[in-house]
Amino acid sequence: MGLQQALEQFEFNSSGKGFLRIDPELNRWIRSTGLRQGVLHLSALHTSCSLTINENADPRVLDDLAAWMEAVVPQVAHGALDGSDSLRRYRHDDEGPDDMPAHIRSALTSQTLSLSVVDGELLLGIWQAVYLWEHRARPQRRRVAAHLVGE
Repeated sequence: MGLQQALEQFEFNSSGKGFLRIDPELNRWIRSTGLRQGVLHLSALHTSCSLTINENADPRVLDDLAAWMEAVVPQVAHGALDGSDSLRRYRHDDEGPDDMPAHIRSALTSQTLSLSVVDGELLLGIWQAVYLWEHRARPQRRRVAAHLVGE
């Protein structure tokens, strides 16, 4: 039968900063395509959220990851580039004080993932899940493009 392709754009509603598990919806769509084996490429179509594969059993992992990100990229200010200890507010704040920190967080993480599909589902480890990681404080409507190539 040869290789086939399927394209879809998903919309997800975040409830603000945090993790939204998306692999169950992705697996439903993969099954609907009839493709059993291949590669799924995902792209978050935004610059202030990201995609990650992470722990699905112990929510403390996601809590610790979020706390680490808060420490690395604070919401209110960044260290001065001149080596002093002073803090400076981010200049890019068009959409609020979390605007620039969200962009930095997405730059440090990833907007894309490529995952294997086997037997009509994502090939994930037993403790793994796919998450949209929202970096903005307010709820957002997010789009994720999915491109499946397989047979």
